[in-house]
This record gives sequence, C-alpha cells and structure tokens, in this order.
Amino acid sequence: MSSQPTHYQLLQLPRTASAGELRQAFRLLSKQYHPDTTSLPAAEAAEGFQRLRQAYAVLSDPIQRRAYDADLAQPSIRFTPVAVPRPAVVPRRDAVRRALSGGEWFALLLLAVALVISLVLGVGLAWARGAELVTWPSWWPPPSGTVEAVADPPATGPSADPVAVPSPADGFPAA
Repeated sequence: MSSQPTHYQLLQLPRTASAGELRQAFRLLSKQYHPDTTSLPAAEAAEGFQRLRQAYAVLSDPIQRRAYDADLAQPSIRFTPVAVPRPAVVPRRDAVRRALSGGEWFALLLLAVALVISLVLGVGLAWARGAELVTWPSWWPPPSGTVEAVADPPATGPSADPVAVPSPADGFPAA
C-alpha cells in the first residue's frame, strides 16, 4: 500500500479484533493523542488523534470495515472511504430489564419527598387560611339529609312560582 500504517496498526490490533477490543483500543490510544490530555506538541497530537478517529470510524462500521479489509487484500487498489447510505430504520435490540442504580433510587426518593412536602404545604396553607378542606359537589345531596334553603327567583317573570326544594319524598335520602 503506502508508507502509512494501516488502521489496524494505528489501533495496535489484529484484523480479527472484535468491536469491544476495537473500542477499548481506541479509548486507550485516544488518551495518549487527545490534545487536552497529552504532552505532545499540539500539531502532532491533533494529527495523531485525527488519524485514530478516522481508523476507528472505518473499523467500527461493519460495511466500511469489510470494504477496508477487501482493500488490504488487494493492495493495487487504493482505499478511499465512500459514504455508504445507512438503512432508514436501524433495528433496535430487545430491551433488557436491569436493576435501578443507586443514583436512580436516590432520584426517586427525592421525587417522593418533594411530593410529600408539596402536599403537606398545600394542605397546611389551605387550613391556615381557613379554607374548607372537604366540600360537597353541587350535584350531590347534602350529607345530613337537611334541606338547604333555596332563594326565590325574582317575581318578575312568566313563572312566579317558588323553586321547589327537594325532599325525601322526591327520592333524596333522609337523615
């Protein structure tokens, strides 16, 4: 090919390396070449890190990796990365139920505590202001069976009859 090392040589891996080994090698080597974490000159570090990223990008994609391996097998053809269209829908792995971590349990505990505090504050403020904590809906009959007084309608209308007040005989429960 050329005097430049192959992507496998850059990542210090054999051609048979798995995806996990590839990822681990990239992470280890990226710490050595990343401009923020290395003592190398900035230009050299940036160039080395860019080559590592390119090697990882090619080898981590199964389609590009096969094309790259085929290019290595035929050294007369120069490998040029080709943008391969990805499928529109990527199949998802089946979800695996896992136990909640300590941080997730702590977040749930904080949410529960916040809910309890909100309820206590709301009820406490309503009670302190003298608000009625339990009210009967307007469509529900009174709880004691007593009949509440209903104001008479104004007498200036076609019907001057007073409004009928429900009684136990009308089907409402008595006390």
